[in-house]
Amino acid sequence: MVRNGEIGLADAKRVLRRFWWILPITTILLGAIGLGAALVLPKKYTSQTMVLVEQPTVGPDYVKPVVTEDLNHRLASMQEQVLSRTGLQPIIEKFGLYPKDRDRVHIDDLIERLRTAVTIKPMEATPGTQSHQLPGFYVDVTYDNPRTAQQICTEITSMILAQNAGDRQNQVKVTTDFLSQQLEEAKKSLDAQDAKLAQFKRQYLGSLPEEEQTNLSILMGSNTQLEANTQALSRAQQDKAFTESLLSQQEANWAKSQTGQNPETSEQQLSLLQDQLANLLARYTPEHPDVIKLKNQIEELKKQSAAAPKSNTPANGAMQASVSEPPQIQQLRAKLRQDEININDLTHRQSQIQEQIRQLQGRVQASPVVEQQFKELTRNYQTALEFYNDLLKKRQSAGVAGDLETQQQSEQFRVYDPPSLPDKPSFPKKIIFVGGGLGGGFALGLGMLFLIAASDKSLHNERDVELALKLPVLVSVPTLDVAASHAIHTARRAEKTYDAVTTKA
Repeated sequence: MVRNGEIGLADAKRVLRRFWWILPITTILLGAIGLGAALVLPKKYTSQTMVLVEQPTVGPDYVKPVVTEDLNHRLASMQEQVLSRTGLQPIIEKFGLYPKDRDRVHIDDLIERLRTAVTIKPMEATPGTQSHQLPGFYVDVTYDNPRTAQQICTEITSMILAQNAGDRQNQVKVTTDFLSQQLEEAKKSLDAQDAKLAQFKRQYLGSLPEEEQTNLSILMGSNTQLEANTQALSRAQQDKAFTESLLSQQEANWAKSQTGQNPETSEQQLSLLQDQLANLLARYTPEHPDVIKLKNQIEELKKQSAAAPKSNTPANGAMQASVSEPPQIQQLRAKLRQDEININDLTHRQSQIQEQIRQLQGRVQASPVVEQQFKELTRNYQTALEFYNDLLKKRQSAGVAGDLETQQQSEQFRVYDPPSLPDKPSFPKKIIFVGGGLGGGFALGLGMLFLIAASDKSLHNERDVELALKLPVLVSVPTLDVAASHAIHTARRAEKTYDAVTTKA
């Protein structure tokens, strides 16, 4: 008797001993059903091809690839595109698939049926390799005709290869076009920054940061020139004043000599000129032009004095009175004009130097502000230049990568195993169906034995009696089996007879 679903070993033995025939019946029956199903169900054939991923012939250290997306993601994207309605409907129409269902089943259902028949499985990497790159993938196509399955597998594989090549070339083109557009905009920005920088240099020419030290040096030289010019102007003004005083004295003396009231003699004029020479020598060197001129005048006066006694007549005096100004006065006038010209030149030069100093001082004072603006423009120009150079390198790299794609030297899909022509159906498999039937039948038999044991309400031992009657067992009477006792008695008699015969022998 089974209580609470608990079956003991004795109960199991008892049920198995009485109903052992259930297990072979259910096992054989369901195994036969599985075999029949394997023979009756429509056959499906699977064509398989293996596609390997070939790495680029030129390493990424030399040519950076444009397509950097993970191959698993790209394969999933290509699978969705190939197995879409646009990709599968032409295959159905090309090979005339599902001819019996074309008229009574919607095309979307047929496309879904074909989609479930196509399987794209990534290939697992070889254990021990450090590369995480996908080595390849398998394409499986299952159909009820082996030849058609092979044709569909070939078509699907070709579509994947074409899709991969098209996607890579399109991505290279899109990348190159985008970089070209960005490069053109970057060039415009760089040209604008270059124009601003050139305009700034023209506007602040002489005030640029690199010219500050030059401006300071020029300013120091200009101050030195201004000081020397000021000294030269002061000397020129003194020379002019001295020449004017000499000219006044000479004019006064000459005027008196013309009116006959000249009390001075040649010796007095010579003494006056010598005094002037002494004053000039006190201020200038003997090589000074004024000193040399005055010496010449003294020598000329000495010559005239020496020749005076020979022509000391009233007629000669009248002739002298009628002549023009003496050479001394003419020379002094010329010297005065030269001093005025010299003073004007020095004054003009002083104004130029002062103006130059003001400009240099303005440049030096404005240098910090100009330097800040110049740094900002230079920084913007350098940023634009670096951005332009970076885009230029990327576009050139994309162009080289595009050449690799055109020459098919980049990452490529290669069909290693062409689509197979299956000679055995992949569904249903007899071993799987028969094995499943036998296993299911054995499990069914065990379940039936469990139900039989669970539904058994008979009493077989003291525990069953105590549980059923809820009373203790005082005495148990063993089972009396007469046939068994007779068999035992007969065996013992035969044994005694054998022993007796043996003893006589």
